Amino acid sequence: MGKSAWDWGIDLGGTKCECVVLDGDEVLLRHRIPTERAGGYDHIIGQIARLVDECAERLGQRPAVIGMGTPGARDPQTGLMKNCNTTELNGKPLKEDLERRLGVPVLIANDANCFALAETHLGAVRQHHADAKVVFGIIMGTGVGAGIVINGQILNGHHGIAGEWGHNVLSPDGPECYCGKRGCVETMISGPALEAWYEAKAKHCLSLAQIAAATAHDHVARLTIDRLHLLFGQALANVVNILDPDVIVIGGGVGNVQSLYSAGRQTVLPFLFNPRFATPLIAPALGDSAGVFGAALLARGVFRKALLS
Repeated sequence: MGKSAWDWGIDLGGTKCECVVLDGDEVLLRHRIPTERAGGYDHIIGQIARLVDECAERLGQRPAVIGMGTPGARDPQTGLMKNCNTTELNGKPLKEDLERRLGVPVLIANDANCFALAETHLGAVRQHHADAKVVFGIIMGTGVGAGIVINGQILNGHHGIAGEWGHNVLSPDGPECYCGKRGCVETMISGPALEAWYEAKAKHCLSLAQIAAATAHDHVARLTIDRLHLLFGQALANVVNILDPDVIVIGGGVGNVQSLYSAGRQTVLPFLFNPRFATPLIAPALGDSAGVFGAALLARGVFRKALLS
């Protein structure tokens, strides 16, 4: 492709801000700088502008449009950011402020949506289930979220919250969530939630990876992972009952617990409105690159048109 067809994407996280520039499937540039969120909202805007300037200098070309994945969502009704765990962004007109600062259109999507989009068009779904029409892309890590891709396009929803299964309530008496509810999926099966449950029972700390590796000889570790399987099945069955996707991609640190693909999937069926659970559960192919690649895809022609329409 020519320079005008290059796809620019930015993954805005609480710790780092990363940019990728794609020429088709070829990565021309990847560059990251710290977000420095402690400096506040205006400083974050400045860091994004700095990142774009540094990438443009290296490539000798400024973007015509930029796709951006964010740790939250842009409310379609108000245009303001919401549900961001990088709380400095909440209530801010991020899209408009960036467009004013950068001088180009900025297309914003939730980072889980970017994950699902990237795995659909560049990653595991394209490699193994290219005929899938409905993709549910899960991120289970520090938080729990997901993106929905239908016929190759992100589903945003009327409120901009499509895919936010992490804030479905599993237990009304469960732990308090930052969203104001109790017992959300995120408070039960995120990485920190699982580690906290283990620590409360075992009276010492282990990482989730250590817990998963210790199930053969550590009774509390086995209980922790068994509990993960059960709650995962219950939470996922709610999604399958409503969306019935063709394939489910499981990303994030919790997604590295390999038993989710076997014992975990077996716990879906008891909660499912169907006599069998045949939906493929697959691991992502792009790792922690998925978000920024998905952001770049937002800037690609067909996706750009859908987001601007």
